[in-house]
Amino acid sequence: MSLTHALSNALSGLTANSRAASVVSSNLANLHTPGYGRREIELSADARGSSGGVKVQSIVRHMDRGVLADRRAADGAMALAQTGAAFFERLESVVGTPENPGSLGARLAAFDAALATAASRPETPDRLSAAVTRAAAVATAFNAISQEIQSQRQSAEAQIAGTVDTLNTSLTQVQSLNTQIQDAHLRGFDVSSLEDQRQVIVDRIAEIVPVREVPGDHGRVGLVSTGGAVLLDRVPTEFEFTQANAIVADMTLEGGGLSALRMNGEPVATSGGAAQMKGGRMAALFELRDDHAVSAQSRLDALAQNLVERFQAPDLDTSRAVGEPGLFTDSGASFAPGNETGLAGRLQLNARVDPDAGGDIGKLRDGLGAVSPGAEGDATLLNAMRAAISDRQSIPSAGFSGAGASLAGHAGTFVSSIAQERLTQEQSVSFAGARQGELDALLLKGGVDSDAETQRLLIIEQAFAANARMLEVVDDMMQSLLRI
Repeated sequence: MSLTHALSNALSGLTANSRAASVVSSNLANLHTPGYGRREIELSADARGSSGGVKVQSIVRHMDRGVLADRRAADGAMALAQTGAAFFERLESVVGTPENPGSLGARLAAFDAALATAASRPETPDRLSAAVTRAAAVATAFNAISQEIQSQRQSAEAQIAGTVDTLNTSLTQVQSLNTQIQDAHLRGFDVSSLEDQRQVIVDRIAEIVPVREVPGDHGRVGLVSTGGAVLLDRVPTEFEFTQANAIVADMTLEGGGLSALRMNGEPVATSGGAAQMKGGRMAALFELRDDHAVSAQSRLDALAQNLVERFQAPDLDTSRAVGEPGLFTDSGASFAPGNETGLAGRLQLNARVDPDAGGDIGKLRDGLGAVSPGAEGDATLLNAMRAAISDRQSIPSAGFSGAGASLAGHAGTFVSSIAQERLTQEQSVSFAGARQGELDALLLKGGVDSDAETQRLLIIEQAFAANARMLEVVDDMMQSLLRI
């Protein structure tokens, strides 16, 4: 081997080891960087000519595609469960538990107790006033719960619109990175950093809707939802959503009052066995708006209807004219069967007994239609109202069992259903979180290992020193030749 060949080989070794040191330093620096794939330098013997040497073949990015796909599915499942759990947790806090004085159940119990107190001394204005106040508090509780449900639907509506924008933007970014990666591939450049950026964006998409990557030519990837919708091929799919400015109880997707998700101009399902966009945060928001919240409102309205009808019964207060409302009204009017949707939000105390509306608290004792004061010691109507509360009646709709129960019993069923939904969603969060954590750990295990990188750095250092020593030897030999 000539001195020139020896010099060339040593220089190629120094170049390769310098590049290897750069790769190791990048790995260590990005130990905790999201989306970073561990790099490894790939070397090969330089077959050009007869001098030998080494050349850098490529920089290989390592990422376990199978584990990454499973982790993305877990991310979507976690977003789905968390969104549902947050809704029922918030709803349960507004409905309250029986031991909470401001809860629905506690207010119904306080109203019943106030009627009993008033019935024991019906001539006492303070006791009648307390009963009226407790009745108004019951109506207010129904209003507050209904308002919270619709507020959650409105919030979900806004989040859906924002999520759709994020999804469209992210798909466009992946397309742009695909183009850059393909171009860099064709030019022989390292694409690892671009692939890191793309992974972070695809991870973001996977939280919105679970997706699978489909490898393409020259490093490109396509994206397909787990439901089979093509999100990105050569061009990204465009999603559309029309946000409603305000949502009320009777606005539903089925009734045409709310917008569905559209994909390239066509409606696309987010729930159901054949749904193309199921799972993930977007599906969870649609489920909250169109399922969870609608079902909760329906149960609340059925309970409100039962309350109104108990006090609107014709034989309860014979002082009322036919068709006049009872103690609890539908926005001041009599409740009409078939107008149940949204009743809880419209529930009001009859103005005839409401002092704030110019009413007379004495009518709670004498009758809502009384034209003159009755006997002050007559507790007949007050006792009849208490009996109406405890009377065992059935609610055949909205998920109630249809079995007879008191008003408090039906309220307890409603509260329990909310608590059970919350527990179910929290269990889903716990399961999804455990799976997500395990898959994250597997990804980290196949990622950058600081100990292994440090050992690799020591080997590079030794190789670098050996090649540098070769240069010194060649230099000494050349100096010897020059001295001859």
